[in-house]
Amino acid sequence: MEHAPAGINADFAASLDTDTGPVFVKGVRLDSRKASAHRTEARVNGYLPATLAPRLLWEAEAAGWLLLGFEHVSGRHADIGPGSPDLPLILAAVTELQGALTPCPPVEVGSFADQWERLAAWRLLLNEIPAELDSWTRDLLVYSVENEPAAIEAMRGDSLTHTDVQPLNILIDGDHARLIDWAWSRRAAPWVDAAFLVIRLIGAGHSPVDAERWAARTPAWQAMPEQARTLFAVEVLGVWEWLLHNRPMPHRAALTDAARLWAKHRLDRDFPDRIAQ
Repeated sequence: MEHAPAGINADFAASLDTDTGPVFVKGVRLDSRKASAHRTEARVNGYLPATLAPRLLWEAEAAGWLLLGFEHVSGRHADIGPGSPDLPLILAAVTELQGALTPCPPVEVGSFADQWERLAAWRLLLNEIPAELDSWTRDLLVYSVENEPAAIEAMRGDSLTHTDVQPLNILIDGDHARLIDWAWSRRAAPWVDAAFLVIRLIGAGHSPVDAERWAARTPAWQAMPEQARTLFAVEVLGVWEWLLHNRPMPHRAALTDAARLWAKHRLDRDFPDRIAQ
């Protein structure tokens, strides 16, 4: 058995040597909030393209644990920095997923828009403004609360989306990119995963223009209205700002900084005189 870092979505993770070959196993305690997410991953797995997501081999509950055993995939985590040879592989994977998972397969999965509508992050920020909130984001509060319903409606759609496509969830296996950890998959607009990747690319050193140019090579992004791009960029900033100040974790500050760069780019492009500079 070779242990792997469990990460924030699992309490246990390891590669096991079995009589039928290696298996990757991850697990959560049944009394954990993570258990619901792992059940989601188990439900959706059979609908995912076999070439892009490891197959779920078995699911078991024992001694207060939920365990999922997956096809073992050899590979390394993706590099999404400028000039990385992994970027075309990731683009191909995201494009294939958009086509294969639209319309959404007949699986019980939550609505991404409903989830963020329940949170209403910008309204929460306005109601209790964090003392550390930067001045640019403070100037954005009223505008963002007014536009939050439209942003959430723009996210509605009938695709099965991953919603957390980032380097730790992308394995480069030869000349293919494979997506792991579908615990947070949701029904949403088909462009959601490409849009989230725009922020990840910015965080990895791409300019907002170059990150959008990369996403523009996916059919779903091409069909995405310009207004939806701006609404989404601002809404993600609100959610990640709220998480940063209310549920802090080591990775949140850098993610929020990248989201803020994208939101500034979109607003400077669409409404250069609306938001104070």
